[in-house]
Amino acid sequence: MSTAVPTATSGTVLADLLPAASVSRARVRDAALVGGGAVATGLAAQIAVPVPGSPVPVTAQTFAALLVGASLGARRGLLSLALYALVGMAGVPWFAGGASGAGGATFGYVLGMLLAATAVGALARRGGDRGVLRTAVTMAAGNALIYGIGVPYLALSTGISLGQAVAVGMVPFLVGDALKIALAMGALPTAWKLAGRRG
Repeated sequence: MSTAVPTATSGTVLADLLPAASVSRARVRDAALVGGGAVATGLAAQIAVPVPGSPVPVTAQTFAALLVGASLGARRGLLSLALYALVGMAGVPWFAGGASGAGGATFGYVLGMLLAATAVGALARRGGDRGVLRTAVTMAAGNALIYGIGVPYLALSTGISLGQAVAVGMVPFLVGDALKIALAMGALPTAWKLAGRRG
């Protein structure tokens, strides 16, 4: 069996470049990646800064979820964020700011991250993380999906209007999201360039 690292071809995400000498080792690798992505998201969620007037804090959680999706691909990204959500619902305090359980005002963002990681992973498999502009579009699409579920959920769970939910659950975070997208625009294409040199 060959242990060569796969080459960075179209249809490949960064995690695919990790070698696996057999099917069983590939499954172990994938399980470790899924678990690692969930843990990384949980740790990033602990970087939380309250926003005055909003029940939603600024966190690194969404950035981690999008990077997990881009790096692992749609299937592993979905499984990773599903594991993160299920473990948090079971009581592990690794949602934003150490929260846990389902049904809180910000739980919709967790659900949105499931969809976003899947979509970003699918886009990454089509090369959406290989160039600066493509990465920007991919990450912006992921952010839009998170808001698309998180903001309406916030409105329903708190009884505020959708306009108010946009004002307190999206608008204060747009500048931070732009910065996260800028970081991804540098990090992901650079990772691919490094992988290409090693391949």
